[in-house]
Amino acid sequence: MCQLLGLNANTPTDLVFSFTGFAHRAVEHRDGFGIAFFEGAGLRLFVDHQSAAESPVATMIRHYPIRSRHIVTHIRKATQGRVALENTHPFVRELWGRYWVFAHNGNLVDYRPKLHAGFHPVGDTDSERAFCWLMQELAKNHARMPSIPDLTQTLAELAPQIARHGTFNFLLSQGEALWAHCTTRLHYVLRRHPFADAQLQDADLTVDFAEHTTPQDRVAVVVTEPLTTNETWVALAPGELAVFVDGDRIG
Repeated sequence: MCQLLGLNANTPTDLVFSFTGFAHRAVEHRDGFGIAFFEGAGLRLFVDHQSAAESPVATMIRHYPIRSRHIVTHIRKATQGRVALENTHPFVRELWGRYWVFAHNGNLVDYRPKLHAGFHPVGDTDSERAFCWLMQELAKNHARMPSIPDLTQTLAELAPQIARHGTFNFLLSQGEALWAHCTTRLHYVLRRHPFADAQLQDADLTVDFAEHTTPQDRVAVVVTEPLTTNETWVALAPGELAVFVDGDRIG
């Protein structure tokens, strides 16, 4: 299956360290990769149907000065939908005047929801269909942008309806919060003062976060499999929906 990585912080944060380790997993997950990150109300999206281990876009990302409070990235191992740019995560839609970003890990069997509003897939993946349905149902349940707790409650009611069809690990963000839903495997770590060094699991690289942060910084990282060997990663339980705001878990 695919691999997910999300970041939520209270200050613009560099993803190069985490992305370096994450991209090593593209040797097995070769069917494309993508990264989306917010800059204020704006959003930058880079996707490629080539492997992150070979893509010139991935090489650019490693050297791009990404600093963002909200980042979602994905490396794909295709289960449904051909290997093509339009089937590469993350997917992006607009709702209530905000960009929404979604990435999925899993396989939804015979999932063909009725889509009758302004959200329709461009590609042919189960993942994009699920995202469109979530956006459609959020729009039906709320006339305007609701609070984070209200959005979390609605997502907690919607996610199980999709998860009945199979594995539905996902990350979702609208540039304020990061939602993480687990069916099988999803882990998170909270980094805050006092910061220490971290050793990547997939690459021979260590970073001392204390050299790059202030005592006020908070960062939450969510990933399919833990990225580092010397941090305390928390596993989400099957069916659990977590929400992160300003680098902390609030629900």
